[in-house]
Amino acid sequence: MMRIGVLASGSGSNLQSILDACASGSIPAQVAVVVCNVAGARALERAEAAGVPRILLAHGQYATRDAYDAELVAVLRRHHVELVCLAGFMRLLTPVLLSAFQNKILNIHPSLLPAYPGLNAVKKALAAGARVSGCTVHIVDEGTDTGPIVIQAAVPVLEGDTEETLAARILVQEHRCYPRAISLWAQGRIHLSGGRVVVQAKSDPARSFSSPELTD
Repeated sequence: MMRIGVLASGSGSNLQSILDACASGSIPAQVAVVVCNVAGARALERAEAAGVPRILLAHGQYATRDAYDAELVAVLRRHHVELVCLAGFMRLLTPVLLSAFQNKILNIHPSLLPAYPGLNAVKKALAAGARVSGCTVHIVDEGTDTGPIVIQAAVPVLEGDTEETLAARILVQEHRCYPRAISLWAQGRIHLSGGRVVVQAKSDPARSFSSPELTD
């Protein structure tokens, strides 16, 4: 069974969706460790409640980002992690971590990438007058939310939406998309071809499609 390492900094709602999906069998994998860089973050409580090893790795104790990521790599390797999932991990990753888990780090972002990368994506979408927003699961590379797209889900922007109301509806889709993407990965159906993700169809090994939108 594939072993997942989840990195989080905050409340960990996406972590919870992953834990729940693993527990129900929706994801044929297990969360091997949860690492958090912020003391008192609810993500640590969620890991404890699920009986998953949890580690507080406070970044302020390390002189450089490289030193922090080197320790992070050591922790992940000690727990035999095969796939790293960022769940609200508010740290820029260095080549130390990216090279150790090359093309094996996933992130979820609250926009339909490549639109509105980086921070405040929901606010940017509203300011631009976007009619549609959503979320994206992508493989992490050296850029800011520039990695190959695995799954996307669209969320309409409604008249009168605020940053809070739109973010809440996007979060519902995040909780569907992330477990689905991890499940596809655990099934060995995610492949990279020419810098793009190809998802192998389960029913027909010869049929595949690129960067699928999540559907029921």
